[in-house]
Amino acid sequence: MGLRLALELSAARAVGRLSRRVGRGGGTTLPGKLLWKLDRGAVAELARNLFAGTVVVSATNGKTTTSTMVADLVSPEHRLAWNNSGANLTSGVASALLASRNADLGLFEVDEFALPAVLDTITPRTIALGNLFRDQLDRYGELEHIAERWRASVGALGDTTHLVLNADDPLVASLGAGRDAVLYYGVDDPAVGRSTIQHAADSKYCVRCGTPYRYAATYVGHLGEYECPACGHARPSLDVAARAISLDGLDAVTFSLSSPQGEATVRLPLPGLYNVYNALAAAAVAITLDVPLATIVERLERIRPAFGRLERVELDGRRVLMLLVKNPAGANEALRTLEHGGTLGTLVVALNDAIADGRDVSWIWDVDFEPLLARAGHVVVSGSRAEELALRFLYGGLPEHRLEVVPDLEAALARGVELTDAGGELAVLPTYTAMLALRGSLASRGVVRPFWERDPA
Repeated sequence: MGLRLALELSAARAVGRLSRRVGRGGGTTLPGKLLWKLDRGAVAELARNLFAGTVVVSATNGKTTTSTMVADLVSPEHRLAWNNSGANLTSGVASALLASRNADLGLFEVDEFALPAVLDTITPRTIALGNLFRDQLDRYGELEHIAERWRASVGALGDTTHLVLNADDPLVASLGAGRDAVLYYGVDDPAVGRSTIQHAADSKYCVRCGTPYRYAATYVGHLGEYECPACGHARPSLDVAARAISLDGLDAVTFSLSSPQGEATVRLPLPGLYNVYNALAAAAVAITLDVPLATIVERLERIRPAFGRLERVELDGRRVLMLLVKNPAGANEALRTLEHGGTLGTLVVALNDAIADGRDVSWIWDVDFEPLLARAGHVVVSGSRAEELALRFLYGGLPEHRLEVVPDLEAALARGVELTDAGGELAVLPTYTAMLALRGSLASRGVVRPFWERDPA
């Protein structure tokens, strides 16, 4: 290590220690911001020093859960440099490298817009790309813009990088064209799909000729088995697939995992089709890292949810279930999961419009709230845009006497708990910054660990 690099690393780590000493969670990103500004080449050198290489995971929905699953599947064989705090911009990647001096494998969840900058600096051993949904249009623009940036970055990668691609997303699957080291994953069970595409679906048109796709089955948003009736472009053959899927309410989902190593039955202790997709991506990544199928199955069956994603905690004699929502596709699947979960009493929905959430909250009008509103006993809306959310629910048919507007997040959570019977369960659906604030409140009460702290092994 050269003197310049040593000085840069020392300065960045000192910033992190100081930030943590004064009790700021920003210690997870400040060191990386400094290092990235000082010398991006230092970040690349730290990554090259990981002798097992790096894994990069990106998607609009599911990247945190997928990364958490990958971590569980590859440990304890590898010591990870992992941005498990959720800091998924370039600074978070750099900070994870700085903090993990004895790591041999990098595992980096990367924001979809930051992916090109990360790939320009780090050449991963494996890159897993899950999906592209409409999300934060005020920041990112249309899906095609993101897809073109991804296409250029992935196209510049050499043949030594394995691609793990969601075959059910036309934009993502198209990134594997002409490449050899690709594993395609997807769902192959029309019994749990829909025969028609949802009105809020995003990628409806052929990536080659622009003709609307014809779907044999759709699973999550526009994800599914598609074919263009004009030019014949279709979903590629699946290397890793989920079949014979059985949804078990809010507790689990069972499916047959088909892979190049064989087939096995998995009981995943997380609900919903979207977690099947996350598990498939994680399993495919593990395969590229030479993890045996039996080990993959065993560890998938012991998976725990990532922070804020289907977390269940005990609070004042009630169970609190937290499901992050941030765009139409993800919100619709969270609601679909709740619908499969049986009776529903009180619901707290929190809508913020901070930069990390997206200033434009018009997406709430594309979410199919109506079936859930018909079943909810009482709904508390909160956050900086609580009143707009209340208007959406009133237009969705929720009677006014079953609706309360409580903009303060802690007060809304307390009200939701108050309205929930002792021993019952309260469902909380927050956007990203609302979720962080609510978890911070729960962490201050000792109910959950702060998000930047890694769970003990």
